[in-house]
Amino acid sequence: MSLSLSRSKQALLQQGVVIPAHPLALDSRGRFDERQQRGLTQYYCAAGAGGVAVGVHTTQFEIHDPQVGLFRPVLTAAAEVLSDNATSMIAVAGLLGKTAQAVAEAEVASELGYDAGLLALGAWRGAPWRDIVEHCRTVSEVLPLFGFYLQPTVGGMDLPYGFWRQFAEIENVVAIKIAAFNRYQTLEVIRAIVDAGRDDIALYTGNDDNIVLDLITPYRLQRSCDGDWVTRYMVGGLLGHWACWTRTAVQLLNQLRAVRQSGVIGRELLELAQQVTDCNAAIFDPAHGFAGCLPGIHAVLSDQGLLGGMACLDGSALSDGQRAEIDRVRRSYPHLVDDHFVIELLTECRGEFRA
Repeated sequence: MSLSLSRSKQALLQQGVVIPAHPLALDSRGRFDERQQRGLTQYYCAAGAGGVAVGVHTTQFEIHDPQVGLFRPVLTAAAEVLSDNATSMIAVAGLLGKTAQAVAEAEVASELGYDAGLLALGAWRGAPWRDIVEHCRTVSEVLPLFGFYLQPTVGGMDLPYGFWRQFAEIENVVAIKIAAFNRYQTLEVIRAIVDAGRDDIALYTGNDDNIVLDLITPYRLQRSCDGDWVTRYMVGGLLGHWACWTRTAVQLLNQLRAVRQSGVIGRELLELAQQVTDCNAAIFDPAHGFAGCLPGIHAVLSDQGLLGGMACLDGSALSDGQRAEIDRVRRSYPHLVDDHFVIELLTECRGEFRA
């Protein structure tokens, strides 16, 4: 069982990378399409992503259902592509359920060579948060943890400062994805990590509605234990938004890293921040309570030839007007789209991809 990250991957995680939340490829009959699934992982490798997250919300939580039976096959497909490409990418496995299920899934992920587990906590809704901390501690004994603050709208729940403060005391926590879509809760998580003195826990944005600003904001906070002032940044992103147009996401993160180093934030960057959020609104469909989130990602990938369709296990589809919105942002912000890169990739690797 994997109990710690290698030094090289720990350094990569701390540096900050693009980690796309990996979609699920289904054929026209709703069956798992392994070839397309592998093709997507190859796309992320070629685009320069620093990792992939598989079995997470974007992969569709239904794959965790034993009756669906896709958890191991989907994780295996990605792990084998990463192995074949001899990459140093970080492999993150989504983990779900109460303790017995999450531990069993962590054992599968560890067996397949995954580096960390992104632990979703929706099954614990309504439970005392101290019990949830113990659940996390138990799972961390099998696989290093990537903490996960998922907004309630898509299956998460609100978690208080006290939870995150004790979560940060779990030795085998290596990173946290903050996807609360809420500035107050985002700040609360970072304050808890600072108060715990855990400089080694990498902070990743999952706030798809605030990507650029999350990645350039210095969080300067006074640590409660000693009064010292500490500055932390979100160094990278583990994002469903980055499951498509990934090549431009990699370029964006490199640009934002340079901005953090220079400390100079121009008006153009603030404009770019709103453009990225506008793209996310089209893809994620907040206008309809995120009902079209996954089909929105699939629509972009399908348009590019990286997926054969938009099928989801739960039958969800694009919301009314969502296709027009996706087309609008594609026309408005061509600098945020990686169509030319994908065309070249598909031309070079036609035998490995299928539309």
